[in-house]
Amino acid sequence: MNVKSIPISAWVGIVGIAIAVLCAIFAPLIAPFGEREIVGEIWLPAGGDFVLGTDNLGRDLLSRLIYGARTTIFVALAATVLSFALGMILSFAAAVMGGFVDQLFSRFNDLMMAIPTLIFALVVLAVLPQYLWVLILVMAVLDSTRVFRIGRAVALDVAVMEFVEAARLRGEGSLWIIFREILPNTLSPLLAEFGLRFAFSILFLSTLSFLGLGIQPPAADWGGMVKDNKDGIIFGISAALVPGAAIATLAICVNLVVDWLMKRTSSLKGGRGDA
Repeated sequence: MNVKSIPISAWVGIVGIAIAVLCAIFAPLIAPFGEREIVGEIWLPAGGDFVLGTDNLGRDLLSRLIYGARTTIFVALAATVLSFALGMILSFAAAVMGGFVDQLFSRFNDLMMAIPTLIFALVVLAVLPQYLWVLILVMAVLDSTRVFRIGRAVALDVAVMEFVEAARLRGEGSLWIIFREILPNTLSPLLAEFGLRFAFSILFLSTLSFLGLGIQPPAADWGGMVKDNKDGIIFGISAALVPGAAIATLAICVNLVVDWLMKRTSSLKGGRGDA
């Protein structure tokens, strides 16, 4: 891949993602104040010691935004990785084994997708304990249904090719076929889908936090920051708009990179884009 061939839109997305990741990694070094430190009056305007102002409890918005990047990106990335691990293994197994296994996995997946994702998540999270790993697991399981669908589609496309049939004739097992034949030839479209699912996870986590069932206070995350400061909009306070803009910006940056990756992928068949 030639660096010069990367379009400006993709570079904008890459830079935006890099800034968010750096904030997440080096949050304690970058943030001017602590994540939970009350430093002034509530809803102070931007300026002086507070670049973005303060929130509903007098905490520095910039510091909360930086720490929130760590929480939001970590949870969304963990849920996306877990959903891909689960969805790809099950979808590739269904495509390779076929028959009863394929029908069982596919019909169960259709059943899960028939339930509205947000309603299902709200019901489950309202019943289960409010632990971070529970939130990640619920998000991953719900998102894995989408991964299963596209994983099965691209795997079936590759599974009928001659080199896969040759591997079967050689007596190779299902696991060997999945990891040595199908996975390398479906990597490009799946990487693009990974980016889309990551962007969705960011938005989904922010929605759950806004509704009170995502990241629990006093931990900072962008959706929770919108919820905490939403009442200020009535009085002309823009504190809720800052994390909302951060959510939108990161989602757009991810989609810009994904759009470039998808354009490089000529087709799902073989999963190989232009070099």
